[in-house]
Amino acid sequence: MTTADSKPRVFSGIQPTSDSFHLGNYLGALRQWVALQETSDAFYCVVDQHAITVSHDPKVLHQRSRTSAAQLLALGVDPERSALFIQSQVPEHALLNWILGCETGFGEASRMTQFKDKSAKQERTTVGLFTYPVLQAADILLYQTDRVPVGEDQRQHLELSRDLAARFNNTYGRTFTVPEAYILKETATIKDLTEPEKKMSKSSSGPRGCLNLLDEPNQMRKKIKSAVTDSEAEVRYDAENKAGVSNLLVVYSALSGTAIDKLEDEYRGKGYGDFKSDLAELVAESLEPIARATREYLDDKAELDRLLTKGAEKARAVASRTLAKAYKKVGFYPPVAN
Repeated sequence: MTTADSKPRVFSGIQPTSDSFHLGNYLGALRQWVALQETSDAFYCVVDQHAITVSHDPKVLHQRSRTSAAQLLALGVDPERSALFIQSQVPEHALLNWILGCETGFGEASRMTQFKDKSAKQERTTVGLFTYPVLQAADILLYQTDRVPVGEDQRQHLELSRDLAARFNNTYGRTFTVPEAYILKETATIKDLTEPEKKMSKSSSGPRGCLNLLDEPNQMRKKIKSAVTDSEAEVRYDAENKAGVSNLLVVYSALSGTAIDKLEDEYRGKGYGDFKSDLAELVAESLEPIARATREYLDDKAELDRLLTKGAEKARAVASRTLAKAYKKVGFYPPVAN
């Protein structure tokens, strides 16, 4: 759905499953969310309903949702240009999820690779975890989304969203925009600082391997300086043979805007000590303002809640129209207004 000002609509969400986003979230996706506001009609969501597909503490979830929203604002998501909201504030997500679940084959859901990965790590696997790609489809389709900024690891889920949109449209008549993947090809993939062969992750990285946006500056410096490198002393990009140094070069390039080959030239003949020391300062200087702004939003609860309510109202104005159309197409009675 291209809006009146000809901007394509984008939707993306992030789970509030930790006390802080990490450097990989920021460089891999969230910084691009901010940039997309310039060219898109953006809807950004803290997907707390997805977060309860595994065991959780309700009080912790509530606080993490607030902290996630505050961080998005601190990163530059502008509530005047984008709709920023908490998923559970917009009940249409759950209502459309049921309709789409009734259009999803059991075999389709069974083939979702992330369910296999996540269920293997859980003692108790829920139906919600099994069907959460359907809720993800509802998230996207509610907003008549043109483009979804995703990494390659989410492409399969987006394909399910596309399939469900097309299937529903073919069965009941045109209802949903069929979304396109917006793969950020130049996006940095940040690796674990202690195990650089794997992606930095909220769930699987250890405390030294995951650099959080809300870490104290000295914590950030310490994590960079203790990051795994190798027995050589050459600052050179070689992802296969020098994974640790290559990861740090990716971080340095992403934060500084300096090409990796230029950084290799700059540190030619210098040891890892100088390289890590300079990077540690760059990381601390780049991220500390984000942490400071996050604290300011969290300290003014009334203003943060006002911004989220405003975003949810904007989201519901779109979502309710889509849901009403889907209700009518499948033969439901319309919801009774409060």
